[in-house]
Amino acid sequence: MSEVDVLTEAVIPLPVAEVAGYAADPANAPRWYANIAAVEWETAPPVEVGSRVAFVARFLGRRISYTYEVVEYEPRQRLVMRTAQGPFPMETTYTWAPVEGGTRMTLRNRGTPAGFGALAAPVIAAAVRRANQKDLRALADVLARRR
Repeated sequence: MSEVDVLTEAVIPLPVAEVAGYAADPANAPRWYANIAAVEWETAPPVEVGSRVAFVARFLGRRISYTYEVVEYEPRQRLVMRTAQGPFPMETTYTWAPVEGGTRMTLRNRGTPAGFGALAAPVIAAAVRRANQKDLRALADVLARRR
């Protein structure tokens, strides 16, 4: 099986509290993730370990529904979510760190595609990398417009 493991990072010229506070709230995901169409809490907000959030996304031309469970959360530092559903069981990790000029945010997607996806893992990894780069730029833009 071919694992997909994509790490993307960007420096966003805003304080960690602002970047992490916005990015860690799943309700904001459709505003900065191009592929996320809808989000619905299955547990009551706010985010904490054990929170469950259902997502509807489009990826590589397909509609995908999945539920993430928060498995680690250190406010303003790290958020880890996992899903075992769909054609691409995945773990998504966000980290935030203060750096000169703002916040370094990393976005890591890791998982093992099933079925046909296993054969297409290199194509999936490249698509995830491109999407993540765009999404981090969009996050910076959304946050800049909120100021």
